[in-house]
Amino acid sequence: MKTILKQFTIFIFSCILISTATAQNSNNFEISKNLEIYATLFRELNKNYVDEISPGELMNTGIDAMLETLDPYTVYISEAEVEDYKFITTGQYGGIGALIHKQGDYVVISEPYEDNPAQKAGLMAGDIILEVDGKPMEGKSTNDVSTLLKGQPGTMVTLLIKRDGQENPIELDLERKNVKIDNVPYFGILDNHVGYIKLTGFTQDAGKDVKTAFMELRNDPELSGLILDLRGNGGGLLQEAVNITNIFVDKGEVVVSTKGKVELKNNTYRTTQPALDTQIPLIVLVDNSSASASEIVAGALQDHDRAIIVGQTTFGKGLVQNVIPLAYNSQAKITVAKYYIPSGRCIQEIDYSHKDENGDAPHIPDSLITAYKTRNGRVVYDGHGIEPDVSIDLPKMSDIGYTLLTDFLIFDYANQFVREHKTIAPADEFEISDDIYSEFVTYVSERGYDYSTQVEESLNKFRKNAEKDEIFEDIEAEFDALSEKLLALKANDIEKNREEISYMLKLEIISRYYYQTGKIIASLASDKEIDRAIELIGQHDDYTSILAGTQKTQESDIRN
Repeated sequence: MKTILKQFTIFIFSCILISTATAQNSNNFEISKNLEIYATLFRELNKNYVDEISPGELMNTGIDAMLETLDPYTVYISEAEVEDYKFITTGQYGGIGALIHKQGDYVVISEPYEDNPAQKAGLMAGDIILEVDGKPMEGKSTNDVSTLLKGQPGTMVTLLIKRDGQENPIELDLERKNVKIDNVPYFGILDNHVGYIKLTGFTQDAGKDVKTAFMELRNDPELSGLILDLRGNGGGLLQEAVNITNIFVDKGEVVVSTKGKVELKNNTYRTTQPALDTQIPLIVLVDNSSASASEIVAGALQDHDRAIIVGQTTFGKGLVQNVIPLAYNSQAKITVAKYYIPSGRCIQEIDYSHKDENGDAPHIPDSLITAYKTRNGRVVYDGHGIEPDVSIDLPKMSDIGYTLLTDFLIFDYANQFVREHKTIAPADEFEISDDIYSEFVTYVSERGYDYSTQVEESLNKFRKNAEKDEIFEDIEAEFDALSEKLLALKANDIEKNREEISYMLKLEIISRYYYQTGKIIASLASDKEIDRAIELIGQHDDYTSILAGTQKTQESDIRN
């Protein structure tokens, strides 16, 4: 009987091997066949097409179109783009150190990084880049200009800029340096001796940076808790997520597992060192832009019941990418696996494997959402990002606030303000006074600013439909009365939304004097999510009951 069973097992195993080999041979034939077709077509196009073609551009278009059928994270990286992708892992690049944006026909300096070449050379927010090394920049995209500004550290670049308030253009020579973006741009002690760490990236040494910040915060003998702020953090290196989790979760615990088609991509990542602190009350702040490695940290700490997650549901990216070298110094960033946090759930929100005829990928339907449990038995779910334990709904930005921001009126006013005021109060003390706000209102009025509200757009659409149905004449008087009332209400929008607009103005002005660190410090003073986190740390019973699964808090309408 054992002999028969053994022979049957060998027969089944052989069938599997033959089937696998056959499938592999079939795939190899399909690859070879289609590569040959593609190469033949490419040669014939180059030889016969009526106009001259650019083989490199044509190839890139074909590659990009092919990869678009997959997920947005699988991309081709040309040799020229390799340096940009190094920034994702190292957090550093060769350049002048400044944020830029497109405004009208030109690219404009948004913010020079403190202590970097742009700031040291005197570049200011609002400076319009007219030329780079003598090349006109009119009509160029931010990517075009960024490519010219970046380069090997030690090389020179000459900018011709136009600055408001100065009649003639200014020429500046800058030496490119190695620009390093800090993973932790700010940490400090808040009210009630609560520590705070802002983490903006997961590049190399992110775990070390968080650990160093936390150890310094622990010098406060009365430290009562810690807030780890992952809002707006789009992720980065998986290993750094493991390292950060290990600061608060002891050695040998699972942080994340990866599962892919290739067995080598199947790995389980555990904490490898004794934790720095397993007891201090910990709050992790997240929002809709917290993604990837941020979700691994938040999800692992939630699954181990080590921290309370506060904010909004995270982005929902449960995919892992590897950068793979290709020929001629090019690379491909390829999705190689899905990741699973300790409870066993994958929080991937969008199913890219089932795109419709329009190429749109569906969200994971509620019918396929599965419940899992944390270590303490709290119910958590897959398929929709990390759902916070304390959910806070932020109000939608007003129409006027959105347009003042996106039409650069707040940005431009801050540029004017800094020309007229050499100094301001410290970042944690500066406020928008009545006089400053009145000046801003006058500035907006003098610019002839106008905008459309959603209600106005809906009303105009209604008018077109009414005219099409030939009923507008019957309701024209009522329509005009409603339009006039809306205009009267809109005229008061800049006062009605003063709190929101003042907050944006405050941060924009502070960034001119105190850069990113000052902006973070200023935002903390009126951050209701921070206030709620401090409150939770101080309420021991509420904190422990949430982690025990006996309480869940839902809050709403908090302005950040």
